[in-house]
Amino acid sequence: MKYIKLGSTGVDVSKICLGCMSYGISDRGSHAWTLDEEQSRPFIRRAVEEGINFFDTANVYSDGTSEEIVGRALADFARREEIVLATKVHGTMRSGPNGRGLSRKEIMFEIDASLRRLGTDYVDLFQIHRWDPRTPIEETMQALHDVVRAGKALYIGASSMWAWQFAKAQQVAERNGWTKFVTMQNHYNLVYREEEREMLPLCIDQGIGVIPWSPLARGLLTRDPSAATARQETDEFGKTLYGTADAEVIRRVGDVADARGVSRAQVGLAWVSRHPAVTAPIVGVTKPHHLDDAIASVSLELTAEEAALLEAPYTPQPVQGF
Repeated sequence: MKYIKLGSTGVDVSKICLGCMSYGISDRGSHAWTLDEEQSRPFIRRAVEEGINFFDTANVYSDGTSEEIVGRALADFARREEIVLATKVHGTMRSGPNGRGLSRKEIMFEIDASLRRLGTDYVDLFQIHRWDPRTPIEETMQALHDVVRAGKALYIGASSMWAWQFAKAQQVAERNGWTKFVTMQNHYNLVYREEEREMLPLCIDQGIGVIPWSPLARGLLTRDPSAATARQETDEFGKTLYGTADAEVIRRVGDVADARGVSRAQVGLAWVSRHPAVTAPIVGVTKPHHLDDAIASVSLELTAEEAALLEAPYTPQPVQGF
């Protein structure tokens, strides 16, 4: 495994982040494809053994059960000081008017709930899962700063939003002497490149670590467009993302993969990782070859000609994922 600094921080993370949305109790939440604890643990264990030290989950994944499974597995398979553990806050966790969002009340409640489920005293990276238009950003940033001051998180990060929103949050934190975001977890892959317009240049300029979600477009880049999977059929959020994706891009991923003698997944991940803004793509793993491909992609370097071939058919896409 290769390692890289997380943005402008001093912490080293593996160039693959294991995304843990696929681990949880399937009837707790909206992800019918999730693996239960017994099925999940071998993947987490092997990730640790292969040198992956970066793990991303969220309170909302399978109603908190992802955090529980990941926390117990990492306690058994890894040393806490060697793991960079990330979770997120924003989504609905309880019924009622204060069961979601980024108010001070919700952030303070949910960080403690996440720590209990993860079985740890702190998370390395505490991220806001989305922008909350109902809460003043000043309230959110001060609450996040206090979470860091209390030692419950070492760093904070953000996820999919407009570049102006991210810049505003950073400016509010800087003006008040509060903790600033060090990462951006955004939607980025070969069939969705809208982040190249503003967010990725902003992150490069400000030294922000980029950890893209869905780097393989929910698996779309790993198979022929006509092929279907159980996740594709039940992933309601995923169905909203790629209705206008360029089929020619997908075909060319297959062409490059065949010419190189590697999998399509390796090509898709290698392309994401070659962008200078990207620290580590977040990869979901539910089958052994998923992890094989993710690890192999770290050493796969695409040529400029291959990258140009993959990029050429792209057409602008509707903004998705916010």
